[in-house]
Amino acid sequence: MVQQVTPETTIEVIYPESDGQPMADNTEQFTWIVKIKENLEILFASSADVFIAGDLFWYPVKGNPNIKQAPDTMVVFGRPKGKRSFYLQWNEDNIPPQVVFEILSPGNTLKEMTKKLQFYQRYGVEEYYIYDPAKNDLNGLLSSGDRFEVIEEMNGWVSPRLGIRFQIISDTLEIFSPTGKKFLSSVEIDQLREQERQAKEAALQAKEAALQELEKERDRYQELLAKLKEKGIDTDNL
Repeated sequence: MVQQVTPETTIEVIYPESDGQPMADNTEQFTWIVKIKENLEILFASSADVFIAGDLFWYPVKGNPNIKQAPDTMVVFGRPKGKRSFYLQWNEDNIPPQVVFEILSPGNTLKEMTKKLQFYQRYGVEEYYIYDPAKNDLNGLLSSGDRFEVIEEMNGWVSPRLGIRFQIISDTLEIFSPTGKKFLSSVEIDQLREQERQAKEAALQAKEAALQELEKERDRYQELLAKLKEKGIDTDNL
């Protein structure tokens, strides 16, 4: 009698899309997450191979859904834009996010942030930026071999990967693109667009008014010529 061997059942590994926790603990933290993420999207809008995400689970190890982090913002060079439910690194040419941002809230603990630092250091992040809006405190770490080195002076620091510049002023952080444009909130962007629209509209109205005045001047000139001709004056030799 031939003994039949039952094939081993392949167990499907589930990679959760969410941990059920909110993206932010307060409005200020949320505002900063959105500002950084959206302005980076604008900065790299024409680069098809730069993927940017906010609060997206990153799984670096295939088969182990317990090893994960969801950076407030992450930037991956060398991967196409597009929708993702999570970032499975082995399906992304094994390219890890090169730059990550974390925005602190009062709910963040030292233990939690230490674990994140160790995770980002172990799995290949090149630049790690941590901002505390409540304290207006910015810290940065740069990969050096297999460990992070602290960036000693963040005020005026330019990200090697992103090209953006950080400027710490009295009560807040300002971030500038490589062309010098300041990162703005969605409300500020909308206000700027409205100002530009109004300026264009005012310029168009001024141009139309100038053309109308020029037309009136031409009509007055033609009327004057007509009157001179009525009086027998040779206008061709004036």
